Amino acid sequence: MGPAVRIFTLARRAAERVKKAESVLVVSHIDADGLAAAAIATAALDRMGRECEVRFVKQLDARHIEEFRDENPDLLWFTDLGSGMTHLLYGLNAVITDHHHPSARLPEIPAGDRRDILRFAAGYRDVVQVNPHLAGRDGSVDLSGAGATYLVARELGDNEDLSAIAVVGAVGDLQDSASRRLEGTNRYIMEDGKRAGVLEWHIDIRLFGRETRPVFKMLQYSTDPILPYITGNDKGAMGFLSRLGIEQRGDEGWRAWVDLTMEEKRAIVSALVMELLRHGYGHTAAERLVGEVYILVREEMHTPLRDAKEFATLLNACGRYGKEEVGMRVARGDRDEAYREAMRLLRNHRRNLVEGMNRVLEIGLVRREVLQYFHAGKAVDENIVGIIASMLLSSEQADSTLPIIGFAVNEDGDIKVSARAPRELVDAGLDLSVVMRECASVVGGFGGGHNVAAGATIPSGKEEEFLDVVEEMIRRQLGG
Repeated sequence: MGPAVRIFTLARRAAERVKKAESVLVVSHIDADGLAAAAIATAALDRMGRECEVRFVKQLDARHIEEFRDENPDLLWFTDLGSGMTHLLYGLNAVITDHHHPSARLPEIPAGDRRDILRFAAGYRDVVQVNPHLAGRDGSVDLSGAGATYLVARELGDNEDLSAIAVVGAVGDLQDSASRRLEGTNRYIMEDGKRAGVLEWHIDIRLFGRETRPVFKMLQYSTDPILPYITGNDKGAMGFLSRLGIEQRGDEGWRAWVDLTMEEKRAIVSALVMELLRHGYGHTAAERLVGEVYILVREEMHTPLRDAKEFATLLNACGRYGKEEVGMRVARGDRDEAYREAMRLLRNHRRNLVEGMNRVLEIGLVRREVLQYFHAGKAVDENIVGIIASMLLSSEQADSTLPIIGFAVNEDGDIKVSARAPRELVDAGLDLSVVMRECASVVGGFGGGHNVAAGATIPSGKEEEFLDVVEEMIRRQLGG
């Protein structure tokens, strides 16, 4: 059985489990992928007439699982999480639609229970998983949590219109970053979206803000790639456009990228490529300027909902400030109260990023041999420290050739760690997901994520020890 067939077989098996349930408790992650996944699952259940409840968790742990065990719901549906905790799910009727690495640990079974351990460990007795890793695929690029959830939803009924939200989840999880396009099973989902009339895609500039930002702002905030003398420089961005003769304002105010003519777009992209090459950034950086973009064609132009990348940012803003329900409702189509609240959260999120960035710059970056880091303490919300790390990596204040690590104190007094890496180092072998997972474990914490962006939680006071083992692992991954 080939990988593509295998993942759809798993989806059908999960759908059969869902169909047998009278009620479902959906448990999902709080990022854009998790909110998109929850929206897809609940929409599909509502259309079936199934009773469902939703819970959002930042990190699924043993405490949460014991709470679910006490409640004993008819069916638990974990979306965008759960695969790493299957060893604790013994006895629970559960479906998992996830894309993170599945647990390799044997189930923890109460003494005296003689159930078939091997069958449970394979995931076919109490837990049904839909996970690309179980089909021989890479969960960081082949399928997101929202995508895995969508594959089940499409087996539950006429739900192809939900495919666009699955693409938002994939883009929110950076699955298009490595190849500048979505790949693998994601493309089956894209085709569903095209047939349903909810999704289109084409080759264009990949920068954030194509729909909503003035063109000069879109260029100014470019981080992938970094644009010489333009990234982080509003005057540089405006001057660049002026030299090309691009009219930056129209009858309706500042022009966004989607307002430009094809000739203007081509002129800008060509000039940017020449600038990147002239300043020695190489063909790889120039190539990253252009790739696939994903448009939700039923959404209004000049709103964050039209472009998958901006939609994902809106969902992230909801999840980061404890308003997961709001984000899920927007993903399900609420364009009234929930959308207004989500836009308010997005504006607040942007203000917090500016303030947080300023605080970190006051604190200062510390450079070590193969990495750089900052420790924000309680001065920056733990939920945005990763974004600030990304912003710093693309700024003049940081070394764009080194990984960056941000520390912040979380609500429990532990240390939240966020790590980001330049694409060039990832292409050379750096995998931050492995670094965060293994190095956090050494100091008594836990971590994971993706090769270019990952995170961890470690005990307070262990930061220096953690940095030492991180540096050692980075050296090993990059061949010394």
